[in-house]
Amino acid sequence: MNEMNHLSALDAGFLHMETAETPMHVGSLHHFEMPDGYAGNWFEDVKAHVAQRMHLAPVFTRKLAAMPFELANPIWIEDDDIDLDQHIRHVTLPAPYSEVRLHALIARLHSTLLDRSRPLWEFYAIDGLPGNSRAFYMKLHHAGIDGKAGVAFASAMFDATPEPRVIRKPHRRKSAGRYQLGFAELLGAAVQNNVAQTAKLVTMLPRTARAMYAAWDEGNKEWAKGAASNGLLAQLKTMKFKAAPRTPFNVTITNQRSFTGVSLLVDDVKRVAKLHGASVNDVGMWICSTALRRYLKDANELPDESLMAAVPISVRAEGDTSANNQVTMGRVELFTNEGDPLKRLAGIKASAQEMKQNAGGMRGAIPMDFPSLGVPMLASGMASLMGRSKLSERLPAVANVLISNVPRPREPLYMAGGKMTTYLPVSAISHGMALNMTIHGYNDQLAFGLLACRRTVPDIEVLGSYILPAFEELCILSQHVAVRDATAKPPEKRRPEKASAA
Repeated sequence: MNEMNHLSALDAGFLHMETAETPMHVGSLHHFEMPDGYAGNWFEDVKAHVAQRMHLAPVFTRKLAAMPFELANPIWIEDDDIDLDQHIRHVTLPAPYSEVRLHALIARLHSTLLDRSRPLWEFYAIDGLPGNSRAFYMKLHHAGIDGKAGVAFASAMFDATPEPRVIRKPHRRKSAGRYQLGFAELLGAAVQNNVAQTAKLVTMLPRTARAMYAAWDEGNKEWAKGAASNGLLAQLKTMKFKAAPRTPFNVTITNQRSFTGVSLLVDDVKRVAKLHGASVNDVGMWICSTALRRYLKDANELPDESLMAAVPISVRAEGDTSANNQVTMGRVELFTNEGDPLKRLAGIKASAQEMKQNAGGMRGAIPMDFPSLGVPMLASGMASLMGRSKLSERLPAVANVLISNVPRPREPLYMAGGKMTTYLPVSAISHGMALNMTIHGYNDQLAFGLLACRRTVPDIEVLGSYILPAFEELCILSQHVAVRDATAKPPEKRRPEKASAA
């Protein structure tokens, strides 16, 4: 019998949310520099490299088994008959080569759904680059992996030295002898899992309630402390959830994508962050905010109120490398309506800190799974309704853009004899949030991967071109930070700056 592994409610949610317009996979684009004199076949070398290590990560060998009539969440089962030619493809870029052309190819490849009858991953070996360079693009379904689990997957996929490490052959597994599980088998598994999840949820409710109250109480104390020091105590009495302003990004999306990527030197970012008493994540958020401010301002579309970023927060325990999702979502105010760049940074730092404090108390108390009887049909219907009815354009916007920061491999990586020189993240977007800005570190770099709906953001290269100037602006300001630091407090709640102002 196939070994069954139930998808959690969070993992399955990425399947239920998926439509033709909203693929729910994540990926990455890599450049590799091959050794001098390399005369191999990049596609065949990549395929041989992957074939040797498929047993090192469950993503490679598990596929979905849907429940009868979609009564409950599907399960993962082992696939012992994988055709690598269906998962690893070869693409040659036409001449003349350009990064814009490569990024356009990645956007097209990223817009197509993964085949759910097979393990949910695809790789592309890309040649046609100048000199000894090659490119590699991979995409994996979000149902089976989040940012931190992706780092663990990368450690199985890539090597730490130019010479590939020795991979032990897997133990032979006894074949299940059949391609699909039976109706009664699946239905019985669904009932058992839902009973177990109901019992687990009941036992967690008291701990979750205590954590929610503690986080709320602590958050209010911290806000009151900060408000008093900034003359904002009166605001506390009327504190309530604030919707994000309407922007060009808060629309119903199509299945077309645009993509670009920009890399900075991480040591430079660290040095500037330290001068400002900020984290690398704070500076990354500020760079995104500043680039967005300029992009919208150039088009005379900068809202009077600040943009809000949806930010994934990992709740994964230290050392947990399970190939699943263990995240919740927070919001950070980007202060795009603040003209003073140092006050903008101070505001982002304060907002990010508040989000972390609120989320910290919930770690370990947020259920990642729920009973799922009837959920797939309802959730899939709602996902389809969101696109057809353009409901996201009528509801208040929770956030304008998704910004995430993924931990980085700190040493150079290698694959099939080539040295990885870039690691650009390619994430996902959804109705009502047509832009994703993912920050991913690699070796000595901090990369910004920008993905959008092509109809909404057709000129994503323009937005990407503002990343480096934004960082250069902060570097210049760092020369004066000692003088201005005393005045760089979080912006007070005031009448926002008009979009047409300088």
